[in-house]
Amino acid sequence: MNPSLSVGAAPAPSKDPANASRIHAWSVFALTFGLMLSDYLSRQVIGAVMPALKAEWGLLDSQLGMLVSVVSLVVGLLAVPISLAADRWGRVNSITLMAFVWCLATLACGLAQSYGQLLWARAFVGLGEAAYGAAGAALLAHVFPARQRAAVMGAFLSAGLFGSVLGVVLGGAVVAQSGWRTAFFVVGAPGLLLALIYPFVVRDYKTVALPPEGRGDAAPGRLQIARIAREVFAARSGNFAYLASGLQMAMPAMLIAWLPTYFVRFHGMDVKKAALMTGIAVLVSGLGMILGGGMADRLCALQPRRRALVPALYSVLTAVVLIAAFALPTGPLSLGLIFLGALFAAAQGGCSVALACDVTHPGVRATVTATVTLANNLLGLAPGPIIVGVLSDLFGLKIALTLTPMLALASAVLFVLASRSYERDVARNSATRTPAC
Repeated sequence: MNPSLSVGAAPAPSKDPANASRIHAWSVFALTFGLMLSDYLSRQVIGAVMPALKAEWGLLDSQLGMLVSVVSLVVGLLAVPISLAADRWGRVNSITLMAFVWCLATLACGLAQSYGQLLWARAFVGLGEAAYGAAGAALLAHVFPARQRAAVMGAFLSAGLFGSVLGVVLGGAVVAQSGWRTAFFVVGAPGLLLALIYPFVVRDYKTVALPPEGRGDAAPGRLQIARIAREVFAARSGNFAYLASGLQMAMPAMLIAWLPTYFVRFHGMDVKKAALMTGIAVLVSGLGMILGGGMADRLCALQPRRRALVPALYSVLTAVVLIAAFALPTGPLSLGLIFLGALFAAAQGGCSVALACDVTHPGVRATVTATVTLANNLLGLAPGPIIVGVLSDLFGLKIALTLTPMLALASAVLFVLASRSYERDVARNSATRTPAC
C-alpha cells in the first residue's frame, strides 16, 4: 500500500498537533449533528403520516412501505458517487447544497396531490440526503482523535435516530392538529436555517489529489477510481462489516416505519399516542447507538477482536427480543420487549463505521463511510420497510414484524466472520495510520 495515498483526508488528528481546536471540533459536531437531525426529520416523518395517507388515499401497505423505502433506495444508489464528488469539491460545500435539496423536497411533499407526486418528492429527499452522512463523518473523523472515533461516530449517527424521534412525534402531533401536509412543512423548514449557517462556521480540510501509482503521466482519472475501490474493499473484515451493518439496519428502519401503524392497529392507540410511543422506542435506539459505540471502544482496548464481536452480540439480542415481542399477544410484556429490542437494534452503528475506518486508508475515509451508508440503505433501510409491507399484505402486519428480525441473525454471522480477520487487517493497514485499538 502506498503511504502517500490521500483523497479528501488529512493525516489522523492524533499525529497532527496543528489540527482544529477542540472548540472548533465541537462546533463542527454540533452543526453536523443538527443537520443530521434535520435529515432524519425529513426522512422519517412519513411514519407518522402513513395512517392518514392510508385513510385519505386508500393505499396498500406495500405502497406505504415504498414511500419509506424510496428515500433509502436513492441514498444507497447515489451515496458513493456523490461522496466521491464531495471528496473533490469539498465536504462543506457539498453538505450545504445537500441540505437545501432535502429541505426543499420535504416542503414539496406537503404540496403533493397524488401518490405518484409524493413518491417523486420523497425520491428527491433521498437525493439530497445521499452523501450527507459520509461527508459529515469524514469531517468528524478529521477533527477528533482516533481513540474517540467509535463514540463520536456513534453519537453522530444517533442523530439520525433522534431526528427520527422528532419526525415521528412532531409529525404525529401536527397530523392530529393540522393534517399530514402541514407535518411536512413543519419538519422541512428548520434545516434551511442550519444550511445557511453551516458554511460560515465550519472549516473544511484541504482536499489532496490522489496521484496514480507508478509514473505521474499514467491515466489519472481512471486509475484513481480503481485505486479508491481497491482501498475501500481491501480489508476482508471491512467487507463483512459493510454487509453486516446493512442487514442490521433493517431493524431500526422496520421499527421507525411501522410501529405507529402497529400501535394503531393492535394496541388501539390514536395517531398522536402511537407516534409518541414510537418516538420513545426510537429514542431508546439512539441511546443504544451511543452506548453501543462507547462499550465497543472500552472492550476493544482489552481485546481488539471484540470490535466485531460486540456488534455481533447486539444483533443476536435484537433478533431474539424482537421476535418474542411481536410473537407474543399484545400487552405490557410485548410492549416492553419492543423497547428492549429497540435498545439493541442500532447499537452496532458506530462500531461498524469505526471498524471500517480502522482497516482502511484515511485517504478514502469519506468513500469508506459512504460505502457503509450504501450497504445500510440498500441492504437494510430500503428493503426493511417494504419487506414488512409486502409480508403484511400477504400474512398480516403482526406476522410480518415477527419474521423480519431474522435478518439480524444473518448480520450476527457476518460480524463474527469479520472478527476472524480484523486484527490482521489492522496490522496490514498500520503503515498508513494508527489503529483505533
